[in-house]
Amino acid sequence: MGFETCGPNEVMVVSGCCHTGSTFIPGGRVFVWPIIQKLQKLSLNTMTLQIESPNVYTQLGVAVSVTGIAQVKIQGSSKEMLESACELFLGKSEHDIERVALETLEGHQRAIMGNMTVEEIYKDRKKFSKAVFEVASSDLVNMGICVVSYTLKDIRDDKGYLKYLGMAQTATVKRDARMGEAEARMESGIREANAEEKRMAARYSTDIDIAKSQRDFELKKAAYDMEIQTKKAQSDMAYKLQAAKTKQAIKEEAMQIKVIERTQQIELQEQEIVRRERELEATVRKPADAEKYRLEKMAEANRTRVILEAEAEAEAIKVKGEAEAFAVEAKAKAEAEQMAKKADAWKDYQDAAMVDMILETLPKMAAEISAPLCKAKKITMVSSGKGDVGAAKLSGEVLTLMEKMPHVVENLTGINISKNIKAATRR
Repeated sequence: MGFETCGPNEVMVVSGCCHTGSTFIPGGRVFVWPIIQKLQKLSLNTMTLQIESPNVYTQLGVAVSVTGIAQVKIQGSSKEMLESACELFLGKSEHDIERVALETLEGHQRAIMGNMTVEEIYKDRKKFSKAVFEVASSDLVNMGICVVSYTLKDIRDDKGYLKYLGMAQTATVKRDARMGEAEARMESGIREANAEEKRMAARYSTDIDIAKSQRDFELKKAAYDMEIQTKKAQSDMAYKLQAAKTKQAIKEEAMQIKVIERTQQIELQEQEIVRRERELEATVRKPADAEKYRLEKMAEANRTRVILEAEAEAEAIKVKGEAEAFAVEAKAKAEAEQMAKKADAWKDYQDAAMVDMILETLPKMAAEISAPLCKAKKITMVSSGKGDVGAAKLSGEVLTLMEKMPHVVENLTGINISKNIKAATRR
């Protein structure tokens, strides 16, 4: 046969020659002599047993059914228990071992149920499990079987006893819960009322303190504001007074500057008048006596007018109203004198004067004619292919209008500008 081995969940039992008794080898190997020695194996696996005890009458005669779960195994660490197990189960299957252990446990479970009431089993399952475990262990240990654990899985009855028991318990629990809830609500309400009372008292006290602080703040703020407004009003008055003084000084300085500027302008104008007089004396000849006379009179009138305006503005520094009246009167007199001189000149030189005015007006008319063209942002021109195009076309249109002007003047005034200009040049 030779060497034999087994796993940790088995035990080998060797008997025969060379052994005064059986030898137990749990999980290992052993040499077995053929024929003279015998080898048997016993399982050490844990067996799960479901123990059913249907319709067992309890201590008060109420029939209930109980289901328990037990874990059992053959104890391999104790030689005495192995010897007992070998005596009873060696050569049998695990099913046979489970059946023996199940019957033993079921009997003890029934016995414990008969000695307890339904309420005790239902309410104290730990006590019931402990009782079954202790009683069954004491018997099974003699068979070499160890009870690893026992648990009460289920308890039930066919008459509804447990249901009514649970309903009564539930009703009691609900009643106690309602009473506890009512007491809790009452206590909570009392505490909330006390807390609300304290909160309102604290709030009123705080509001009073806030109102007092607000009143003190408003009083102090009003006093401060009054002082600030007073100082500000004084500052504003002083500022306005100083600003008025400064503006007055600035106006006076500006008037002085204007007087100086006007004086310088008068001097320049006088120098310009002298220069023009000399220029006229050097450039004008007898053929232009009429033109010279007219220009001298106009220059004299302008000079008189400028001098009078300067005098009027200088006088306005002292007495503004009188100076303005005087300036207006002087200006009117100068204009009247100038108009009279012009009228006298026109009587003597009607055509020449008219021509002079027209010639002075022609550039202005040309400017007015071309003004719309200067303001135009975009000009679109259409050409038939004949004549000028572009800027030349525009300038040609303006010149064409200007060429027509002498005819228009002649039709309106009866004066032939071209003829008078030629006559003046012959002189």
